[in-house]
Amino acid sequence: MSAPRFQLADDLLRRFAASLRSAQLYSPGHPIIGRNLDALSSAFQLLHSLQPAVTIGLVGDEVIVDDMPMAKADTFGPFVRRLQQSGIERMTIDRGVTLDEIAEFLAALMALDARDPGAATAFPPLPHVRVGRVSVEQRVAGSVTDMATIKRLYSDAVTLASEIWDSAETEGHPDATAARSMIDGLAQAVAQNRTALLALTTLKNYDNYTFTHMVNVSILTMGQARGLGVDGPLLREFGLAALMHDIGKVRTPLEVLNKPDALTDAEFTIMKRHVVDGAEILRTTPDIPALVPIVAFEHHLRIDGSGYPSGVTRPSLNVGTMLCSIADVYDAMRSQRHYQQAFPTDRILAVLKRNDGTQFDQHLVRRFVQLIGIYPVGNLVRLNTGEIAVVMNEYAPDPYRPHVRVLIDRDGSRLDAPYEVNLWDPGDDPRRPGAIAAPVDPAGYAFDPLLLM
Repeated sequence: MSAPRFQLADDLLRRFAASLRSAQLYSPGHPIIGRNLDALSSAFQLLHSLQPAVTIGLVGDEVIVDDMPMAKADTFGPFVRRLQQSGIERMTIDRGVTLDEIAEFLAALMALDARDPGAATAFPPLPHVRVGRVSVEQRVAGSVTDMATIKRLYSDAVTLASEIWDSAETEGHPDATAARSMIDGLAQAVAQNRTALLALTTLKNYDNYTFTHMVNVSILTMGQARGLGVDGPLLREFGLAALMHDIGKVRTPLEVLNKPDALTDAEFTIMKRHVVDGAEILRTTPDIPALVPIVAFEHHLRIDGSGYPSGVTRPSLNVGTMLCSIADVYDAMRSQRHYQQAFPTDRILAVLKRNDGTQFDQHLVRRFVQLIGIYPVGNLVRLNTGEIAVVMNEYAPDPYRPHVRVLIDRDGSRLDAPYEVNLWDPGDDPRRPGAIAAPVDPAGYAFDPLLLM
């Protein structure tokens, strides 16, 4: 977090509070109101010189500017409570906002009726101002550590992905505010419990493949980025770009997009158009960082010059593109489709490593293998001694021998007291499990292994 940006955001909040107070204390047209409006407009212009939009969010008892916690909500006094009761928890002001818009915006805020929960939807339309609710952040405020909470977060994200897709399909642009809200929540979960969130990407919902794929690729991309030390706003940009990587498919004819069999050459030519369509859609979507349309355009390009769009060459690919591409290939290969069986994880990773250094960056592929492992966390497996276990943690030196929790004994009986085993250290007891024999489909068992981690 750079000090100048934080100071500019802090000054913006002070100017905002001063403008609200003067509007409450003085009659319309008073010179103090005008001076405060001018100062607030200047504060917005300074922040807009660094970024295309400024978002003020109200999360719990804190006021957030973009990704920066700034102040306690009581800084604004009872006005914040009135905003939250009216359903307004997020305000995004785009670059180019005029003084008249700011004045109308403040007047609308002052006129809000706290008793009306629909006030957010009734807010007057302004070209450079949008208001709404904080969705995912509110649900995951605080610590995100237990699997049940993270599973609810994942489910909510898939539902929200379908709404973002629908908005792109019907309105021509995805709902950027909803997307950023989702990514804020997922990024928080990645930072606090990356292992558990990555485990959820192993879930297979074949009916909602498009939306689970969007969320999975976003999580897998942020998981990789976090492992490389990326955090804060850049981590969220990577996650948002990965979430939107296939948004151009809203323009792909349904008979091609949903075809149950393999595509013909002509149909594949149509399908490949989605990278161009996605970049065009995202380039004109307000409140979308510049990285997002770049990743949408590049995610099928490879570092050896292959891939598509055909004829497009790059001396190098954006690191966000490369992380998203690895996640995209991995999730697509492990997802069962009408025309394709899901590949075992070791075969998928073998495909990625076969192209190691040609199509995919060898350093990033190796880091990805360490992150995911041959048997990803949350997978159900059969051990070499017959027990059924859930993978708890990877062991980087030997990805074939992770840390597991045994759930079912070798005679097939469910254990009342599951126990954990480090497969890389089997010891001298020949009856102790020492390796994984095969992955197991959890659909054949009357329990959710993810909730037993």
